Amino acid sequence: MERDFGLSEDQRAIVGAVREFVADKAALAAAEHENEHRYPWELFHQLGEMGLCGIPYDERYGGAGQPFLTYLVVLEELATGFLSLALELSVHHLSAFGVHRFGSEDLKQRYLPRLFSGEWLGAYALSEASSGSDAASLRTRAVRDGSGYTLRGSKRFITSAGEADYYLVMARTGQEGPKGISALVVEKGWEGFGFGKLEEKMGWNASPMRELLFDGCRVPDENLVGEEGEGFTIALAGLDSGRLGIAACSVGLAQAALDAALGFARERQQFGKPILEFQGIQFMLADMATQVEASRRLYREAARVRDAGLPDSLAASMAKLFASDAAMRVTTDAVQVHGGYGYMQEYPVERYMREAKALQIVEGTNQIQRMVIGRHLSGG
Repeated sequence: MERDFGLSEDQRAIVGAVREFVADKAALAAAEHENEHRYPWELFHQLGEMGLCGIPYDERYGGAGQPFLTYLVVLEELATGFLSLALELSVHHLSAFGVHRFGSEDLKQRYLPRLFSGEWLGAYALSEASSGSDAASLRTRAVRDGSGYTLRGSKRFITSAGEADYYLVMARTGQEGPKGISALVVEKGWEGFGFGKLEEKMGWNASPMRELLFDGCRVPDENLVGEEGEGFTIALAGLDSGRLGIAACSVGLAQAALDAALGFARERQQFGKPILEFQGIQFMLADMATQVEASRRLYREAARVRDAGLPDSLAASMAKLFASDAAMRVTTDAVQVHGGYGYMQEYPVERYMREAKALQIVEGTNQIQRMVIGRHLSGG
C-alpha cells in the first residue's frame, strides 16, 4: 500500500527525511540499545537538530508549527525502525503539551525552547503505584507554603525518569477527586526530588522507567501550570494527544512486523517452494496487511479531526484501541510466520511481539478506551 497517500508535499518531504534517518541510523542502532538497556541520546539529539522535537507546536517557542498529522506520521516512521525512540519522542511531546496549551507566558519562554530544540528531554508524571487507571485518586501532594509548594509522594512507571530534565507532575493541592489536582513543572536536580530503581521490563529497554520520589521538593509558584485544580483537565487533554501518538507508534511497529514476515516468507523454502506460495501463509499476511492499513487510516483521520479543531477524544480512543490491538495480533502472527525462527532472538519479530504488549496498556489501557467509547455512545 502507498503509505504516503493523502499527505501534502511538505509532509512527504518531512517523512522522506525521517525514513532516510530511520534506514541509515535508527533501525541499525535499535537492537544494540535494547540489548544494552541504553538510552539513545545521540539519536534523540539528532531529532532535535532535524526540528522534530516540537513538531506541532508554535514556532514562537521553537516548534515547527506543523499539523498534528505530520507529527503522527513522523512517529509511525520512527517506530518502524526503533519503537523505543518513537515512544520517547511521543512522551516528550506529551510532556510539553500542558505548558504549551495552559501554561503562563513565563513558563513557555523558560521551558519550551529547550524542549523543542532537543536540548532538554521531557517526562509526564501522572501514574502512581495505587492509581493507574483510577488516576483521579492520586496521592502525591503539593502543599502551599509561602511562595511555592512543597511536594511529597511518588510516581510510578514514568517513562524517561532519571534521563529527562523536565517533569510535568500531577499532584493533589486540594480536595479528593479530580478537582483537587494541579499540574506543576519540576526540574531534575532540585533538592528533595530523586528516582527509584530502573524497572526491568518485558520490552522497551532503551526507554527507561523509574519511580519519581518527592521528599519535601520545593516548587516555586511560577511553575504551576494553569490554575490550581486544573491539573486533571490538563492531564486528560494531554492524554488525547498521547493516545494518538501510541496509535501511530502501533502502526509503525505492526508495519515492521509485516515487512519482516513478508520478507521471511519470500525466502523460506519448504516442500520445494517459498512458503509465501502457500495459501495459509498468504491468508495470514493478507489479514496482517489489512489490519495495518485500517489502523493507519483510523489514526490519520483522527489527526485530521484534531487539526480541524473538532473534538477528538472519541477518535483518539478508537485509534489507540484499534491500532494497539492490531499491533499485538500482527506481531504475534509475524512470529508464527517465522515458525521456530520467530522465537529466536536472531530475528527481530520476537522483540516486536514483546514491545506490542505494552502499547495496549500505556496512555490508558484498552479497557479504559472501551469505557470512553462506550460512554460516548451511551451519552454518558
